[in-house]
Amino acid sequence: MKNLKYFLFLAIFGLLTACASVNLDAPVPMFESGIDPNTWAIVPAGEFLFSQYNDPVNINYDYEIMVTDVTVAQYVDFVNRALSEGKVKVGEFQGKPALLGFYPGDPFHGIKHEIRIDPADYILLPLNDPASPFIFDGKKFSVKAGWENHPISNVSWFGAWSYCNYYGWRLPSEKEWEKAARGVDGRPYPWGWEIALNNANFYASRDPFEDMSTFGSRTSPVGFYNGKTYDGYLTLDSPSPYGLYDMAGNVWQWLGDVQPQEGFSDRLMHGGSKDTYDKDLRAWVWNSAPPMYYSPGVGFRCAR
Repeated sequence: MKNLKYFLFLAIFGLLTACASVNLDAPVPMFESGIDPNTWAIVPAGEFLFSQYNDPVNINYDYEIMVTDVTVAQYVDFVNRALSEGKVKVGEFQGKPALLGFYPGDPFHGIKHEIRIDPADYILLPLNDPASPFIFDGKKFSVKAGWENHPISNVSWFGAWSYCNYYGWRLPSEKEWEKAARGVDGRPYPWGWEIALNNANFYASRDPFEDMSTFGSRTSPVGFYNGKTYDGYLTLDSPSPYGLYDMAGNVWQWLGDVQPQEGFSDRLMHGGSKDTYDKDLRAWVWNSAPPMYYSPGVGFRCAR
């Protein structure tokens, strides 16, 4: 079983990295979903079915989680504030220009494959990467035109952690995320038991933001799949049982778990993305990458 899981990890990781060439300067459809990215949902305490084996798990506290992924506009506002306050800085990481932030480090267990993360400045965002939905002019960040309400992407785990921590929030744990995504009845997808092309943004789903021959697969605005029709494209209303949008597809979501799992110290993510197949959008499917990794198909949301 461990070998099978490792094989699946490699297959999924290949999808995570395969579609990194995306032209974000090309014209992008301009649609407003009407879903407010500043809203939160309450997930009540109680038991739910966790993982593909439907293991009964109890979370004995209420918690809140963002209704959408953090948007590009929200993240740009954060980095400009943090930059002016001296809480982040411009520099280099592994020889490339980057926005850096301090991380206090993790306990090191010496487990095979584990990466040692000592207290240091780590990459939050790459600078001058054409696959980023933001621009840095040397002094200030801004959003690439048309991408304001899309999920922030090309953000590392450290970048996700820093955003949540700045506001006194945190990244959700794997169990918190999965309960928020699928509720308590064991459904594989946030909206139910089956998936259609217009439930979510995934590989070859034929949404208005996908043109594989020209631009590659691109993100859709947060909350896009809410039952509205956009220029003739009908979406299905696809929230989780607690009203969360984009818990499947669009971008993988970084999670807060930092303990090594099955020999890996990489950070977990769930949710699938615009670049993965429909089966990878099932709530229990996980992916992982080192905390300094970033990709056009990876974002996050916060919990508290």
